[in-house]
This record gives sequence, structure tokens and C-alpha cells, in this order.
Amino acid sequence: MTEYGRGPGSEPWHPQDPLYGDGGWEGQQANMGQQSAHGGQPQQQYPQQQYPQQPQYGDWNQQQHPGYGHEQYPYYDEQGHQQYVGHPQQQYRHQGGWDAAGGHGQVPYAADPNDPYGQQPMAYGGQQPDFYGTEDAYPPPVPPGRRRPEPEPEPEDVPEEENHPFFTGSGDDDDDEEHELQNRGDRRGKGKKDGKKGQKRRNGCACMVVVLVLGGGVVTAGYYGYQFYQNRFAPAPDYTGDGIDQTVTVEIPKGAGGWDIGNRLKEAGVVKSAEAFVHAQNGIPGAGGIQAGAYVLKKEMSAASAVKLMLDPKSQSYVIVTPGERNAGVYEAIDKKLELSDGTAKKVAETEYKNLGMPAWAQKSGEVKDPLEGFLFPGTYPAAKGMKPDAILKQMVAQAKSRYDAYGLTSKAQALGLKNAFELVTVASLVQAEGKTHDDFRKMAEVVYNRLKPTNTETNQLLQFDSTYNYLKGTSNIHISLKEINSNTSPYNTYRHKGLPPGPIGNPGEDALKAALNPTHDGWMYFVATDGVNNTEFAKTLAEFQRLKDKFDASSGN
Repeated sequence: MTEYGRGPGSEPWHPQDPLYGDGGWEGQQANMGQQSAHGGQPQQQYPQQQYPQQPQYGDWNQQQHPGYGHEQYPYYDEQGHQQYVGHPQQQYRHQGGWDAAGGHGQVPYAADPNDPYGQQPMAYGGQQPDFYGTEDAYPPPVPPGRRRPEPEPEPEDVPEEENHPFFTGSGDDDDDEEHELQNRGDRRGKGKKDGKKGQKRRNGCACMVVVLVLGGGVVTAGYYGYQFYQNRFAPAPDYTGDGIDQTVTVEIPKGAGGWDIGNRLKEAGVVKSAEAFVHAQNGIPGAGGIQAGAYVLKKEMSAASAVKLMLDPKSQSYVIVTPGERNAGVYEAIDKKLELSDGTAKKVAETEYKNLGMPAWAQKSGEVKDPLEGFLFPGTYPAAKGMKPDAILKQMVAQAKSRYDAYGLTSKAQALGLKNAFELVTVASLVQAEGKTHDDFRKMAEVVYNRLKPTNTETNQLLQFDSTYNYLKGTSNIHISLKEINSNTSPYNTYRHKGLPPGPIGNPGEDALKAALNPTHDGWMYFVATDGVNNTEFAKTLAEFQRLKDKFDASSGN
């Protein structure tokens, strides 16, 4: 019989264990499945040695010895807890002493020469030594599957690491996995030094993040605090003086307020800040009435100087289109304002008219002298050096298209007996050229419509307007000989050609346009400027017209 726990294995429990060299747990693993009667714990099976049967003594009194009847032998379960099992051997006492025979005829054990420790159990009555039950005993053996290597001692010179979750990252699942991998490396005796270096690097990065965050917060707070102070208390950035000897043109659109104007001036280099301009504008009487237009200003002006100069009409640069003005005069004004050679704007109009935003109903036939005539709507338009002619022409055409659409020329032209809106604009241009006052415009519009009627027997649908012939010639002469009129075959000569001229003869204004849409209905067929300038008189018959003509001849000395 071997001691409990000894088996064929090779792994020792401890170098100084009295059972050193014990074979491990294999010897008992084979019988782990058997349950003991003592608490259901696995019972170590001991092989029994058979001896010859001893004669029975009938007068012996078989008694169980109180000290040895259930002698306990220690063993250890899988958790390393000490357990005891009772030896099944019974002891017998003879009248004169102890008998060596057991209940099965067993005899005392002989010394086992194979026992290296000499720990063979003694004869009955001897006490089995307990190597694990005293204070100086070695710790109980642990099953091989649950054994762990002893931890390595920490170096004395390694400083204590920060355990706060912010620095160690203990609250992060990824860091937990990293620490687990590091611990596994420590158990293998590898990676511990590298793990501490990584920990230090994380600690340093975390500190750097804290410093950057706090520093960024301080800088941000300081910046916004400075901006708040500048906006509330500090004066706005501004130049001083009336500016330098360098001019720039700034275009101000319609409806622009103080901040918009200030930003445009700042972008052009006139003022230093929009805030300074608004402050100056609020402090100067009448400065809120700065009009749209093109202004010629100096660079690096104080805000107050810029406001005062913009209130002076001399600072504005623009082109004015007057009601009834022909396109030829508008082109000349554009070239002059933009400091371009003569004829530049006219050439752009002839070649780029399709790209200037003309309405779809506008006509361009071979007989039309200028496709843009009648579509450069009267008004004031910014125009200064550095601007392009097509940009200015686009503004004029856009204004004309907007106004014509607002009056609904297409639908009203048919109601007035005209073919299209283009003819209605032509009528308005005739009214504008021949009339002098608002009342004249309405009567003049009726004259045009009455002469265009097929039932006209007074002039046989001939308009006979000097204005159309003067447009053809580019003049404004009121004294035209009959010989000259009769010799010119141009379609703009309404003395020879019935109906309307090929197109408008100027740019009608609002009054003339309204009059063309709402003529009188008094039967006017004739008109004569009896004073040759402003006094226009109207007649319904040829006889009345002849009296008015005589009056004109008398006033002019003919």
C-alpha cells in the first residue's frame, strides 16, 4: 500500500515536501468516479494483501477499540480541502494483549523495501504520521489543473502607477482587453516591461490631451471675450483723413442699407470696417438717404469722410436715360462714363443684343435700325470706369422688360388693334416723341390709333410724323421740305409708307406708355405745334388742321 496521493506521475508538489517525488494525481484519478460512503467524496481504494487464514478463537471477546476502530486517514479533494476516511480495518483485543489478526485474517504489515521514506504504516496500534495537519506542515497539494505560477516580485525602483480610470483607461472595453492580453503575457513571463512602457505612454498622452483641452478652452474664452469687448466697448476700426490719391468706383444697388453699403466700401478698400461706416452714417444728418448708384471714392478714407462724399452728387457716376431719348445718345454717355472709345457701346449692342435679356416678343428684322431701341428704359444707372458696357446695357434692358411685363403689353396690344407688344412699344415711342404734356400724350395716342384704322379717309393710314423721319436721319429738325420727304424711301418715312415704322424711334417713359394704353376717344386726327416748341393743338378735320397750320406759319415767319 502506498501513501495517499502518490502515483505514477512525475510532477512534484514542492522540493522540500516529505512526499517529494510523489507521482502526482494520476494514481487517484482512475478511481475518482467512485463515491465514498463518507459525504459522497471519492474514496481512495487500497489494495488488500491476503494472508493465510488464522484459526478463530471462540472465547475471544471481539470489541472495537475506541482509538482505532475508525482511524482517520487524510486525503484532499479537487479543491484542495482536507478530508478524512475511516480505515475499514477492525482491531481485536485478546485477554492478554492485542492480536495481530484482523477480521479478514490480515497480519501486521511488513516493511516495504520499496518505500523510500520508510513511511510504511506500522502494526496495529501504531499512529500514521500526518504531514499536513500541523502548523509547520506544508500547504496541501493543489490539483495540477488549478496550479498557478508564483508572481514575480515587483522591481523596487518602479514608481507607483496611476490607478485613476482616466489615466489607466479602466473604463474602456478596449483597454480591458488590452490589459487582459498584457496579464496573459505577464503569466508567461513576457511583455510585462513593454506593458508598463505602454501604460506610461498612455498616461503621458492623457495628460497632454488634458493640457490641450484646457489650453484650447482658455484661448477660445479669451478670443470671444476680446470680441465681446470690441463689439460692446471698443471703437470700430477706422482710417483717418480724406483718403489717399487713389480712386475706386463702388456700385450701390437699390435697397441697400447701411451695413450692406459699409461692407461694399470695406471690400473696395474705402473704409476700414463696416461698423465704422454705420456709426458715422447714424451720426450725420441725412446720411440715411444715400441713393443707389456708382460712386467714385478714394481709398482709405475715414468713415465720416466717405459718408459726406457720398452725399455729394459729384461723387456719383452714372448714366441717365431720359424719356424719349434715342439709343445713340445712351451709347455715347456710356462710352464717356466708362472712358471707352466712341462707338464701343453701340458695337456691343449690335453684336450682343441676344445675350442682354431681351423679351421673347422683341423683333429684329432687317428694317429695324437698332434692335435695342425702345428697350433701354429711362432711369439712372451706375456707370463708371472699370465697368463693362454690356453690364450696364443689361440693367437697362432688365428694367424695360420688368416694366413692360407689369403693364401686360401682350394682352392689351390686341385690344388696341395692334399685332403684338412690339408694336405697342412703337406707338408709345411715337407718343413720347410728338407729345409735350400728359394731356398731349393721350390725345397723341388717339391720333395714332385713328390714322392706323382702315377706315381712315383723312390720311389714308399715313401717320405723316416728322419724328420718324428725324429718327431715320438722326436729327431733330421740325422744318422738313416736301421735296426731301418725298424723295426718301426708307420705311421710317411715314409720309410715304402706311402704318407704323419698323420699330420704336426712342425709349418711351412711363407717361407715354400709360397714354398708349389709355388714349382719348374724342376723334382727334391732326395736331400742330403752333408755337413751334411746347404748344400743341389738335384738330378732327382737315379744315381745322389747315387753320392750325396757318397759325404755325405765322408764328414762325413763313
